[in-house]
Amino acid sequence: MNKKHIVVVGLGGVGGYFGFKINQTNETSEKYKVSFVARGETYDKVKENGLVLLSPEHSNIRTYPDAIEGKVSGIKNPDLVLIAVKEYDLENVCRELLPVIHQNTLLLPMMNGADIYERIKKIIPDHIVLPTCIYVASHIKERGTVEHKGKAGKMIVGRDPEYFSSDIQWITDLLEESKIDFDFKDNALTDIWTKFFFIASFGLVTAKHNSSIGIVCSDAEQKNEATEIMKEMKQITDQKGIGLPEDIIEKTFKKASTFPFETPTSLQLDVHSGKKENELELFAGAILQYGKELNIETPFTQKIYHEIKGK
Repeated sequence: MNKKHIVVVGLGGVGGYFGFKINQTNETSEKYKVSFVARGETYDKVKENGLVLLSPEHSNIRTYPDAIEGKVSGIKNPDLVLIAVKEYDLENVCRELLPVIHQNTLLLPMMNGADIYERIKKIIPDHIVLPTCIYVASHIKERGTVEHKGKAGKMIVGRDPEYFSSDIQWITDLLEESKIDFDFKDNALTDIWTKFFFIASFGLVTAKHNSSIGIVCSDAEQKNEATEIMKEMKQITDQKGIGLPEDIIEKTFKKASTFPFETPTSLQLDVHSGKKENELELFAGAILQYGKELNIETPFTQKIYHEIKGK
């Protein structure tokens, strides 16, 4: 019997962490074929030295995949593709995947954003896409080396609403075997949006003011801006029928208050280091787009979007 072929596209903080865990288990079990896709220097480093994960969870810090490709087009017959690229690369990667996937290939996006599922479906409409929410504190230490701190990473994986009854038992088996902490839910959208409320509102306000999570919680103006953005999101989720609790805004501030006061956000860091590519479209762009589609006014998000764009 042919082994199922698992492909991890992107070896940043998220793809590197979860890809490492899947591959390390598989080096012993040899149950699957595992391929990594990485570009440039990351490709060279992993080809030569394997993928390195520095984590309190693992004493063996190096793992070697069955294959490493420099381009998506090098993949042959993938059964599962873990998409772990930056959100601004998503459409390009989906277009590159189209000619290499077969009719039963499953797609598992490892990206936090409210509209990721829909964006993939626009380009790859006839495949199972499992909506996912990721929690992990990991980042690229240097090319080919990922550093993970804090608690074990966690995934919340949901069924594809369009292919609800499809059999995806082997995916949950794979995550279990790889000792990945995950929850499998019929509907993951509530979790995805709960996380999005936090990362979008705090990302946008900290990026505008070059502030921190603690300052947004304690400064009246910034707290108000985050609140108004969340109110616009709540109108969207209500209209989309996504069951978020009525006190989601209070809950989001409560969650934020558990972070160290000075904690920055990735959007803020990218905007203020002058990085051209950032998560502005992932956060504000998605809210504005949903607002347009649903005829919901989103003036606060719009204002902050233009203020950050003008920086």
